Amino acid sequence: MKNYLLALALIFSIVSFGQKKAYEETEVTVSKWIDGTLLTPNDNEKPNLAIIVAGSGPTDRNGNQNFLKSNSLKKLAESLANKDIATFRYDKRIVKQIKQGNVDKNIMFDDFVNDASDVISYFKDKEIYSKIYIIGHSQGSLVGMLAAKEQADGFISIAGAGQNIGDVIVDQVTNMAPQLGEKAQSVVDKLKQGETTTDYPAALASVFNSEIQAFMMNWMKYNPAEIIKELEIPILIVNGTKDLQVSEHEAQLLKEANEKAELEIIENMNHVLFEIEGDDLENSKSYNESFRPISSQLIEAISEFIKE
Repeated sequence: MKNYLLALALIFSIVSFGQKKAYEETEVTVSKWIDGTLLTPNDNEKPNLAIIVAGSGPTDRNGNQNFLKSNSLKKLAESLANKDIATFRYDKRIVKQIKQGNVDKNIMFDDFVNDASDVISYFKDKEIYSKIYIIGHSQGSLVGMLAAKEQADGFISIAGAGQNIGDVIVDQVTNMAPQLGEKAQSVVDKLKQGETTTDYPAALASVFNSEIQAFMMNWMKYNPAEIIKELEIPILIVNGTKDLQVSEHEAQLLKEANEKAELEIIENMNHVLFEIEGDDLENSKSYNESFRPISSQLIEAISEFIKE
């Protein structure tokens, strides 16, 4: 019996040793708005750090929002930490406000940029990282671009737009509902001129409702192609061929704006970083399928870029 128990204990110790994480996980508060998770490799005294900036909407540090749970950004962070790269991912300020039941209706796009800048400054001041990189996903691509300038050592855009967000919206509306394209263009034109409007179809209310028009006008001030052109740090631009929200064309626009940037187009990768073999229905369903692994090619491309 003693031999049996000894063998059992040995088996459990082997299993637990095999499951030991290659990194340490720490909860970090950067400011009154920003809480996040820092993953630090165990065997690297001065690692590179990748700060992950989430996309549009009330997106949390793991890449989830509302009833859509993919854990895409959590998987990205953990995968990079397993590659000996420290990562920090954080909840957007609106996530914390929602949890506290105190949402600021006057929140602006620039607030997200300021938050990302504060995160970079927080970690730079510690002087414990070899280099600091920004990884911006979707809307976070532009946020990261603006924050990275003169602060970060490198920038990575995943599924980032190359056009002004107003032009992206017009393209998306026209592709999905051609009869609404002209009206969407009219609204975008007014917002770009700094004018609010109530003259839009009910079908476009979720995009142009009066409560978010000030935020949209602030966002429309920026042209990603012009911003990335000004960056004088190493740049990696990544997009998937099955991204339903951001086409490969947007990545090409960013690349054309900064010829020194590296471009990686990943076959079958979608907007939440999963590889999709089937049709658009499978693609859409995957946004709430956290059991899926993210693209291994994405992890290799980012880790190789950071380690160059």
